[in-house]
Amino acid sequence: MIPTIVTTVAVDMGVNEPTNPAILDELPDVTEIDRTGVNAWEDADFRAAVEATGRRKIVMAGLWTEVCLAFPTLDMLREDYEISPVLDAVGGVSAVTHDVAVTRMVRAGAQPITALALGCELMRNWARSDSDLYRVIINDHFRRKRAIGAARGDGSHSLVE
Repeated sequence: MIPTIVTTVAVDMGVNEPTNPAILDELPDVTEIDRTGVNAWEDADFRAAVEATGRRKIVMAGLWTEVCLAFPTLDMLREDYEISPVLDAVGGVSAVTHDVAVTRMVRAGAQPITALALGCELMRNWARSDSDLYRVIINDHFRRKRAIGAARGDGSHSLVE
């Protein structure tokens, strides 16, 4: 199992909302860390949770690319962690802020990945006994992508089903 850490910002202060329950339903053994700082790496509880995993290779996503993802990624890279930001599991407040943040992280040494590629990298082989679990996820992804493409008129479609 992959160690998973979920953080929120200022939920206890009443500023923001907690993580979507549908996400937490898939992570029953994970407790959210509510922090007040914008940079997760500066939060003692988050840092302790990361260090407790014993892992140096970290896959990370966030709400805002330019803050939630970029700030801890840049700091953790400076401390010799290998960070793979999942670029389609985050968004900037604009295309410009997203693109600038991605450029900063890549120039600092981050190795970006997509959710689809991450899933395939973890699964490795369609002959695995549990590969149908990933197939359900991937097909849902492509169904949603097609629906968005149809709404935009760009003709997006799946290659997997």
